[in-house]
Amino acid sequence: MGLNPADGLVALVSLVASTVGAVCGVGGGILIKPVLDAVSSIDVATVNFLSGATVLSMTAYSVARSIHAGSGSMDLSRDTPLAVGAAFGGLAGKQLFSAVSGLFGNPDRAGAVQAAVLCAVTAGALAYTLAKDRVATRHVESRGACVAIGLALGTCSSFLGIGGGPINLVVLFYFFSMDTKRAAASSLYIILFSQTVSTAASLLTQDLSAVNPAVLALMAACGIAGGALGRRLNARVDARFVDRLFVALMVVIIFINVYNLAAFGAVRG
Repeated sequence: MGLNPADGLVALVSLVASTVGAVCGVGGGILIKPVLDAVSSIDVATVNFLSGATVLSMTAYSVARSIHAGSGSMDLSRDTPLAVGAAFGGLAGKQLFSAVSGLFGNPDRAGAVQAAVLCAVTAGALAYTLAKDRVATRHVESRGACVAIGLALGTCSSFLGIGGGPINLVVLFYFFSMDTKRAAASSLYIILFSQTVSTAASLLTQDLSAVNPAVLALMAACGIAGGALGRRLNARVDARFVDRLFVALMVVIIFINVYNLAAFGAVRG
């Protein structure tokens, strides 16, 4: 299977989403997943895999570059327990998605569930972000608590097929009192672990015959390119700009998921 002109739109979405995701620390799947659901005819499970693989390529590049550069933007003693918990959550999220898909005669109906949950999660994250200056935050130190928090994040992101998302940043803001740029770096590290496990599980257990290898390679390349561009932009902007971009991103995501929720219900019922 080769590429066709419509795949140019897929590449553009992957590049833009990965760039914004690298700047904000939300992975990129938070945009790729709902946009492909809205504009493509690809089934939900395949979109989940393609989105996750793109996020994996972007986060692998971004995290490797951060560690190599020794930027000090991550605290591995705290971030690693979070990431380990997220890795186990990646497996749990895959199982949860399979269970939800099995509840419907048409597995694509699970897309409506994903759209509804993602819309609600994003709306909650937006409300918190707008009010965060008035919210007292915590300073969690326990490694066990970090693993449990990571487990919840990994489960949520894997189930939704987004790799990571606004909930990562909100949790890092609240439980660890991180500023925006510090949280973005930690979020990408957590996403890398959860998405590695989730993608490996898909390769081992999922029927991927519908995946076009050329499209997969194109999206992965765009993920790396977006990661490189996003790192450069993140280094040049301040935390206030990242906050504004994050808010704008969440508003766009909410509208896309409202559309998808209606579309899944009307067309794929």
